[in-house]
Amino acid sequence: MNWVLENLDLIWALTVDHLRQSAIAVVAGFVIAVPIGWLAFRYTTLRGTVLTIIGLLYTIPSLAMFILLPAVFGFPALSDINLIVALAIYAVAIMTRSVTDGLGSVDEVTRSAAVAVGFGAWRRFWTVDFPLAGPVILAGLRVTAMSTISLATVGALIGVQNLGYLFTNGAQRRIVAEVFAGVVAVVVIAVLVDLVLMLLGRALMPWSRRASAPRTTRMQAAHA
Repeated sequence: MNWVLENLDLIWALTVDHLRQSAIAVVAGFVIAVPIGWLAFRYTTLRGTVLTIIGLLYTIPSLAMFILLPAVFGFPALSDINLIVALAIYAVAIMTRSVTDGLGSVDEVTRSAAVAVGFGAWRRFWTVDFPLAGPVILAGLRVTAMSTISLATVGALIGVQNLGYLFTNGAQRRIVAEVFAGVVAVVVIAVLVDLVLMLLGRALMPWSRRASAPRTTRMQAAHA
């Protein structure tokens, strides 16, 4: 406990770096995954192939990714950008299927109604398909955020400063409190980010709560 109190400034600085790296990767992964997920949904003959290839990205070991990315793109191996790009790739691997599944969950009758009133493909996607797919996509985004925040700690292995530093430095110096502080900080960040995403989802997609209310009422009535 004494170590934690004496190093609050260090823990805070590492937490800010960790959150920044994770947030950039999650946002980038989301932006890239949306069009890929839409393509996989739109072209059913390619869906299985696209999702399989994208899903395989998550199976690449992180240390191998840290070596391959600088070799391919030319940026420094021991840098934030290497970690962020790797995390974004993993985020795409998770989010793409969520986007595809979310779009697949939209009722075809609703799509047909939008077409009938004159909605073009672009307008229908942003005003009908994407909003109604929102709850499923949000669930995938929450999983992606939690995974990214946890995985970002491996950046310490290539010298990137974030909460992973507390793991490696604490292990090397055999300071249990330092390792424990890192674990707690990562968990707290993940929980807070998940809470923020959940609240944003409720604020931006109020229809999802209204849709779930009748189902809850029916379940209660059935038990009664």
